[in-house]
Amino acid sequence: MNAHAFPAPHESDTAVRQQQQLVRLIDRFTGEDGARTTAVPGLTLFRASQPSEPLHCLYEPALGLVVQGRKQSVLGEETYHYGPSEYLVVSVDLPVIGQVTEASPEVPFLSLRLDLDPKEISALLMDFPVPAPAPQPCPRCLSVSGLGVPLQDAVLRLVQLLDTPEDIPALAPLVRREILYRLLRGEQCAQLRQIASSGTQGHRISRAVNWLRQNFHQPLQIERLANEVNMSTSALHHHFKAMTAMSPLQFQKHLRLQEARRLMLIEALDAASAGGRVGYESPSQFSREYSRLFGAPPLRDIARLRQSA
Repeated sequence: MNAHAFPAPHESDTAVRQQQQLVRLIDRFTGEDGARTTAVPGLTLFRASQPSEPLHCLYEPALGLVVQGRKQSVLGEETYHYGPSEYLVVSVDLPVIGQVTEASPEVPFLSLRLDLDPKEISALLMDFPVPAPAPQPCPRCLSVSGLGVPLQDAVLRLVQLLDTPEDIPALAPLVRREILYRLLRGEQCAQLRQIASSGTQGHRISRAVNWLRQNFHQPLQIERLANEVNMSTSALHHHFKAMTAMSPLQFQKHLRLQEARRLMLIEALDAASAGGRVGYESPSQFSREYSRLFGAPPLRDIARLRQSA
């Protein structure tokens, strides 16, 4: 049973007060819809006054916290729903479909993202060894958990630093460290340890993901990728699918198509040029796979995106 399912009454009251404070802070510091980078390194605030269309994007390692409204993220064939009193952790780069599902002008969607650095996690584990969880299969690299009072309190103190920017250089690193410690003491300990501890299968899969990001335009040779990360091809397939909900080939396909979409939308490339740039030799194959992922052929999809922008 989730440890946060039935909080003690005083903990519940404290959690509500913390959430209300975060709502007021994020509402004040965003002011209007969109993402707002902050003076705290790695901290981004978000606001939306209406539900969004599904957005294909690349989630990088981060802690995500919704303080008002609700959101869903689709990874492969799995859908994760989350809102207040929950947090999302992403431990490697993942092609995901994100969507704000609950928001209105009167009660806008408000959230934050705090980037996570595996090197910081590794350093923390060396300085303050956290008891390792019981052995288990490679955990998924995206997960949602219940948010407890200690973690929410640390996040609140980090956001409060925006009111005293002169304190950020001295205090933000300390609060970030506390947040990482709280995460390592929570349900996602195994997920974070995997990508921060060299020699683990999770760390090898993290390296495979990084290699695919840098080389997605090249033909995928599984044997070469397996050699790059010192795994057998069967182990690579098994653990890659377990952690990312996709095969390496599916992962590469998502990276290619998302980049092609960006090239057409931002750099105004035509479909054939964009497909060729990301590694497709056949324009018809590119169009088929693009339509399957985004729901429309390239020209129609880009026209729709430009019209809605």
